[in-house]
Amino acid sequence: MQAIARLSQFVGKTFALWVLVFAVLAFYAPAQFKWIGPYIVPLLGIIMFGMGLTLSKDDFKEVAKRPLDVAIGVLGQFIIMPGLAWGLSKVLNLPPEVAVGVILVGCCPGGTASNVMTFLARGDVALSVAITSVTTLLAPVVTPALIYLLASQWLEVSASAMFWSIVQVVVVPIALGVVAQSLLRDKVKAAVAVLPLVSVAAIVAIVAAVVAGNQARIATSGLMIFAVVVLHNGLGLLLGYWLGKLTGMEVSKRKALSIEVGMQNSGLGVALATAHFSPLAAVPSAIFSVWHNISGPLVATLFQRFRNEDDTSASNKPV
Repeated sequence: MQAIARLSQFVGKTFALWVLVFAVLAFYAPAQFKWIGPYIVPLLGIIMFGMGLTLSKDDFKEVAKRPLDVAIGVLGQFIIMPGLAWGLSKVLNLPPEVAVGVILVGCCPGGTASNVMTFLARGDVALSVAITSVTTLLAPVVTPALIYLLASQWLEVSASAMFWSIVQVVVVPIALGVVAQSLLRDKVKAAVAVLPLVSVAAIVAIVAAVVAGNQARIATSGLMIFAVVVLHNGLGLLLGYWLGKLTGMEVSKRKALSIEVGMQNSGLGVALATAHFSPLAAVPSAIFSVWHNISGPLVATLFQRFRNEDDTSASNKPV
C-alpha cells in the first residue's frame, strides 16, 4: 500500500506531463484511444466521488467563518471566466461549436487541481477549498443557466437537461463520497492516499478520448483553439488576482482567488459537451485540461516569490 501511495504522489506531482504525453499519443494514434469515449461520464463520476471522500465539515465551516471572502471568490468564478469566454468568442468570431465549447468550460466550477496549486503557491488553501466546494455545489443551477444565457445565440441549449447531467455526474458522486467517508472513516483515510493516481488516470483518459475522437478537427483548428484557451486561462488568472487586490484581500488570499478563477473543472466541460453538443465542442475543455495543468504549476512557482503578510521568518521564504 505504501508503494502505491508513493506512486500516487509521484503521478500527482507529474500530472501535467502525463496529460500532455497521452494527448500527443491520442493525436497520433487515435484508434488506440477512441474506445474510451463512451466512458467519459463514468470517469468524471469517479473523480467527483474522490472529491467527496476528501471533503470535511471544516471545509464548510470555512464558509461560515469568512462568508465575504468565499462570496467574492464564487462570484469571481462565475462572472470572470464566463464573461471572458463570451467576449473572446465574439471578438475572435469563433465558429459556433468552438464558441460554445469555450463558453462551456468558462461556465464550469473550479477544479480540485486549484487547491493543490494554491498550496504550492503558498496561498490560502482553506479559502481555495471552500470556494471550490461552493462553486461545485452551485454548478447544477448556475452552470446551465450561464451556458443558456451566453451560448444560446450560437447553438440550442437545454438548461434542464444539463442540470440533470451535472446532478448525476457531480452532485450524486460527491454525496456518495461524503457518505462513504462518514461511514468508513479509517478505510477511507487509507484510500485517500491513492486518489491522486486514480484522478490523474481518469483525467488522462478523458483528454485522450476527446483528442482521439476529434483528431482530424484538431489538426485543422487545434492551434486556434489552443490560442483561445491560453488567452482565456491567462486572463482569468490575472483578473482573479486583481479582483482580490481590488477587494482588499491580503496576498495569500489573492493567490487563492487567482488560481480558483483561472482553473476550471474542465472534465465537467468535456462531459457536458459530449452529452449535449458536438464532439468538437468538447475540444476546448480537453485542451484547457492539458494547458491549465501546465500554467498552474508555472503560476504557483511565480506566486511563491510573492511575500505573504505573515511571512516573518526565514523558513517562510519562497522555495
